[in-house]
Amino acid sequence: MSRKLAAFIATGVAAALVVGSLIALALGHTTPPKPAVSSKPHTSPSPQPPPTPPTSTPTTGKPGSGTPGVPAGNPTAAAAAGNKKVIFFSFDDGPDPVWTPKILQVLAKYGAHATFFQLGTMQSAHPGLREQILAAGNTIGSHSISHAQLTAISAAKRHHEIFDGPRSKCFRPPYGASNPKVRADIKAAGMVEVLWDVDPRDWARPGTQAIVNNILTNAHRRNIVLMHDGGGDRSQTVAALDKALRILKAQGYTFPAMEC
Repeated sequence: MSRKLAAFIATGVAAALVVGSLIALALGHTTPPKPAVSSKPHTSPSPQPPPTPPTSTPTTGKPGSGTPGVPAGNPTAAAAAGNKKVIFFSFDDGPDPVWTPKILQVLAKYGAHATFFQLGTMQSAHPGLREQILAAGNTIGSHSISHAQLTAISAAKRHHEIFDGPRSKCFRPPYGASNPKVRADIKAAGMVEVLWDVDPRDWARPGTQAIVNNILTNAHRRNIVLMHDGGGDRSQTVAALDKALRILKAQGYTFPAMEC
């Protein structure tokens, strides 16, 4: 090959490389980049079905019954209106044939009233006590049928425990365990959730004076006090209630029942 021909070929190759680079650069400025692909798929939360409305007969406190009543709103509002010195005593887990009558006697001694949050199983076993409680001017709330933890059971079981328990306009979930689903079922059953402000732990039987001291230290105007008339030996509860009512009444407090 002559020296002139070799020089001509080298010049042509260089020119081709320059043209190729210019074309590639032009394409890089005109072609948009591809969007990044997410590694996580998009999901939408599934809507929760509304509570199933009841379809059976009015509540009797026995399994297999239950239609909603009229919601109570705030069951302490009327009694606590104004600047009254009122404390609301409440008793869970009954009625008990031994302890409920003793508590009723103490309440009557001081002209006091209370609200009894009853279990369906206990109410069915001791039906006469319901009438005795109401006749004395007290009120009754529902505490479910069997004291199940409503946040840890199936929807069907939860519905049964709430809708088919003792008839009332007030409902206290066992252990105070609640969540939006529990509250929705309570509302659908025509009731309001009622918890408490003061727990003197009478259920643990810490001693009569310990229960009294807890109540006197923590119970103030319009507070709801949690105590128990069922679930075991409640002799300390009865004795503590007597002492606490005597002292609080001397301080000018009154003790109405909640509107349940």
